Amino acid sequence: MENTKKRRRRFGDRKDGRRLRTLTPMAMMIPYIMKVRADSQNKFEDVIDITNIEKYLRKKHSEGHKNMGILHIFIASYVRAIALRPALNRFIAGQHVYSRNNIEGVMTIKKQMSIDSPDTTIKVEFEPTDTAVDVYQKFEKVAADALAADSSFDKTASALSKIPGLILRFTVGLLRFLDYFGLLPKALVKVSPFHGSFIITSMGSLGINAIYHHLYDFGNLPVFLCYGKKYTDYVMNDEGEWEKHHFVTFKAVTDERICDGYYYASAFKIIKRFLLNPELLDEPVAEVVEDID
Repeated sequence: MENTKKRRRRFGDRKDGRRLRTLTPMAMMIPYIMKVRADSQNKFEDVIDITNIEKYLRKKHSEGHKNMGILHIFIASYVRAIALRPALNRFIAGQHVYSRNNIEGVMTIKKQMSIDSPDTTIKVEFEPTDTAVDVYQKFEKVAADALAADSSFDKTASALSKIPGLILRFTVGLLRFLDYFGLLPKALVKVSPFHGSFIITSMGSLGINAIYHHLYDFGNLPVFLCYGKKYTDYVMNDEGEWEKHHFVTFKAVTDERICDGYYYASAFKIIKRFLLNPELLDEPVAEVVEDID
């Protein structure tokens, strides 16, 4: 399925996105008023009943997808929301608003679950038509490759870390300057954990509740997602009986400059609908909505 129509690159477009030219005047002005993501962060919190997710995952495990977990369902739900609410996949660069050319999810993972284990960052590219199983398979492949050997990010970070402090400071400043004008080399954008559609972290895997994680002023990540550890509560069913359900807290920090609050609210309702009904993610989205010109 073709997810978007082909567009010719125009003056002002970047390697990773096309500049939006039909925004409202206010939307065009906002990035000049709120110049950095630190000034533009909004925080959102919700509680997700994962009882249906757990049933769904048991089914998927029996079908052979042994490592499929809550993480993959969160990512698949967000990818599906991007397919239906494409403004989620915008970013701010050089005080302009861009629609990203692809969907890229970023996550930091530990090579082993121990305090001393080094971190590595992975970036996974998705299609808006991906099902939950598609997301799982793509994520697992990239994660397995990163755990087996140093990733491109590890090698790049290692090379930069060898530069003396003052020169490194200048180098990072130069990278910021190039990124502002969309001149950062494509190879660096490809491995950068600061450039992508969203970044997600699981506090549940660490046994603690979800946190609000700040956005980065370097790069162009517009949304940071986090979910926490599982807990139990009781819910009254339609027959008036109490049932034991499992829940997780879900938190997001968003760049308010990419879309307005009404749009974000609509998108998060879509995400929650798929989280509560994960079986809907078994089929590709019927129609991918394209962002404005």
